[in-house]
Amino acid sequence: MAANESLAGQEQSAATFPCAGCGGEMQFDTVSQTLKCRYCGNEQQIAAGQGEAVHEYVLDFSDETDAALLDWGTEQQVVKCGSCGGEMLLPVGQTALVCAFCGSAKVLPQGNPGSIRPESVIPFRISKEQANQAFNAWRRKRWFVPNAFKAQSVNSNLNGVYVPFWTFDTNTASAYRAEVGVYHYRNETRTRTVNGKTETYTERVRYTVWHWTDGRHDRFFNDVLIPASGQYDSALLQKMNDFKLEQLAAYKPEYLSGFIAERYSVPLKQGWDAARSRVDDTLNGEIRRKIGGDELRNLSIDTRYYDRSYKHILLPIWNANYRYKEKSYRYMVNGETGSVTGRVPKSAWKITLFVLFWVLVVGAIVFAVVQNTPDTTPASEAYGATIGSGL
Repeated sequence: MAANESLAGQEQSAATFPCAGCGGEMQFDTVSQTLKCRYCGNEQQIAAGQGEAVHEYVLDFSDETDAALLDWGTEQQVVKCGSCGGEMLLPVGQTALVCAFCGSAKVLPQGNPGSIRPESVIPFRISKEQANQAFNAWRRKRWFVPNAFKAQSVNSNLNGVYVPFWTFDTNTASAYRAEVGVYHYRNETRTRTVNGKTETYTERVRYTVWHWTDGRHDRFFNDVLIPASGQYDSALLQKMNDFKLEQLAAYKPEYLSGFIAERYSVPLKQGWDAARSRVDDTLNGEIRRKIGGDELRNLSIDTRYYDRSYKHILLPIWNANYRYKEKSYRYMVNGETGSVTGRVPKSAWKITLFVLFWVLVVGAIVFAVVQNTPDTTPASEAYGATIGSGL
């Protein structure tokens, strides 16, 4: 269950949480949600974590240099992968031989972390065995994977990693101004030539009436979630969006025992810029719907952000790399809910058959439409041609 099992059996020179019974190393247990001794099975409750108030911090970009906010509760060291550049946080004295992100053995110590400590965490609730089961069930439901891949077992390097995220809260006050277009209709009299004769007809014509409008739109945004990791396929990480943030527990270093924490690589300022962009997109859509009308042009929005706050949080993800026919693939399992996202090999012949099937279906539909279309007489063709030239 512990991510340390992936470190090629490296002997640990320091145990962060020794067992009171036998002195062995205690690690966080996903089933009991306690610290559990990996040798004698002794359990120890984690005090005042779950249910303790989670604090928001006033957004101040200088916090990343505030020593008071850099204490993780246990002395940490940074180890950096020489292949993918991933930075992991491990207790001092513990050395990793395998990168939790790419599986590379080129992992080197880097010294003090110098990162804002997490404010809160969602502890792992899905065990390593459950994560494996979830992935196997998920991959067997993929349509376009090779049958051989579905049938065989997958040897993957599965690591429990606490992935860093920022959450941002902000009140917004937006002043907007725009031109609104509203459709109106009128009947117009026109003429056309049919079989050499001029005839008059009435046509309903649409036109747009434009007018200026302005107003104010107030909105509070809570827990805008921004990944602070630089080691994951961003598309996969964005799909991992079913965390229950209301279950956040106040950070305790005990939750990290037996797992790896990734050091955030997206600075606080960059995280806020990403959150503000997402907020702006949401405001743009809401204001457009609020204004209404049939068309909109020259929209300007001036937004003021105030009461801004943030949290640095850790969310549990089982991360894995595996190989199939000399190619490397990655998948992730939500350590709280068990949902899976990832990349799998594709079967060329299955995709080809799927495309051919839909080509045949579309061809059959087109053929049926053509067959059921009545033939037009020369007179009707002439009539249609005359109308077209008259318009």
